[in-house]
Amino acid sequence: MLEHLKKDVCEISKKAQREGLCKHKSGNFSARDPETGLFVFTPSGVDRDLLTPRDLVVVDKDVHVVENLSNLKPTSELLMHLRVYEERPDVNAVAHTHSLYATSFAVLSKTIPAIVYELQALGAKRGYVPVAPYGRPGTYQLADHVAETMRDSDVALMEKHGTIGAGKDIYDAYLKVNYLEELAQMYYNVLTVRGGQEPEVLPKSEIAEWAYPKEVIFS
Repeated sequence: MLEHLKKDVCEISKKAQREGLCKHKSGNFSARDPETGLFVFTPSGVDRDLLTPRDLVVVDKDVHVVENLSNLKPTSELLMHLRVYEERPDVNAVAHTHSLYATSFAVLSKTIPAIVYELQALGAKRGYVPVAPYGRPGTYQLADHVAETMRDSDVALMEKHGTIGAGKDIYDAYLKVNYLEELAQMYYNVLTVRGGQEPEVLPKSEIAEWAYPKEVIFS
């Protein structure tokens, strides 16, 4: 069932570990199948070096496990994913990581401003990366906080926890949390060089103005 989604989510989950965005079994990933309305989740507590597509778990919107061929539980944070999907019908994948620099700002509950124009690629309509208020992992409290924060942003920091990104597919969601980690590292470097002094940032209006160049002509 949903073998293509299982393969993609498994691949990205392993990639996240290789690239250091998720270490020691941390983080979780999911994708939605628009045709059936079912979701594929990474399992709880499995070493990603050993993870196979068969280990991924299929769940419906009412949190019923539809298929778990390896008899594994879906990630304990599936409620958070499902609430994001509910809040954002345009989203078909969610990536949750514990990447070092971005999580450091999440610990401080500190938003990340538009220090580079690439923030526009993260769907951050407020002009900065927002922070979802703390909630205990695996609870509806956390799920609601994250979903509400992501109404107008494809990425968010999760206070005292980590990061989350949403996209049109699992590759897009993972690209966004990757960009977020790079942005957080840039911000950290700038603050370090300036002795903690905040840099100038791009205004929200400038971020909103981006459009593909109309000068390009397709014949």
